[in-house]
Amino acid sequence: MMRKRLEIFPLVNGAAMILIAALTLYPIWYVLINSVLTYEDSMRGASMLWPSSFTLQSYQSIFRASTITAGFFISVARTACATLGHVLFTAAVAYPLSKKYLLGRAVYMRAGLVTMLFSGGLIPTFVLIHGMGLYNRFLVYVIPALFSYYNMLIFRTFFMGMPASIEESAKVDGAGDLRIFLTIVLPNAKAVVATIALYAIVYHWNDVLVGYIYVRNNSLKPLQTILYRIVSENLGSQMQKQAMNAMGRRVSANTIKYAAMMMAILPILMVYPFLQRYLVKGAMLGAIKE
Repeated sequence: MMRKRLEIFPLVNGAAMILIAALTLYPIWYVLINSVLTYEDSMRGASMLWPSSFTLQSYQSIFRASTITAGFFISVARTACATLGHVLFTAAVAYPLSKKYLLGRAVYMRAGLVTMLFSGGLIPTFVLIHGMGLYNRFLVYVIPALFSYYNMLIFRTFFMGMPASIEESAKVDGAGDLRIFLTIVLPNAKAVVATIALYAIVYHWNDVLVGYIYVRNNSLKPLQTILYRIVSENLGSQMQKQAMNAMGRRVSANTIKYAAMMMAILPILMVYPFLQRYLVKGAMLGAIKE
């Protein structure tokens, strides 16, 4: 009886995994097939399983729209700069906090814990951003996101588990703390670096509010903020008229929305598989311990 249960379990488990995968992938498939519909088929209604027609006019109209093209490059630049800055800065803070001989370490840790539990709120944050001269500037995407206390804990936990003999031998050879950090500690923390980088990439690529609240210049708005405007502020209808004037063809505002969504989804789908193998290992290293 027990043997039969063991034989049935893989089948049930496999069927459940297939169902979960289908439920996860279907929304992406739905957006894709509806982004390639012709104007006539889009007006008849959305396709559910297979596109009733195929055209790339919606993607052509998007690439012709300077707003979306600029937003795409802003998103790429923001994600790259902010992720690099976040990883380096957070690791640089975590490294000294992993040393028990650091004066005031307990005070710093308790002060940082408060930031995890309480937030200053939107209005004080807006006043601070404006007072720092970051309002309506590209650096508003980078500087406020340089540090995360939670991600610092993940780095710190890993650094505390590294053998002290590695750093001691480097110091005997004349290496300073900065050189040890850059040439020994960080290269040996690839799993954690990849995990934190993936967290930062997903956050910055998907973030809407920073570009919507703190940036007024349309040429500095990221793709996700522009996509939000397309969906909520009827910007898709304006792009539809521009496409008709430029290409002489009728393009549905709905297919433009779906095509913009696909542009926002694809980069993350392309990056995630390369970093996913580090995710579980790096996240497990974040277990808080002393």
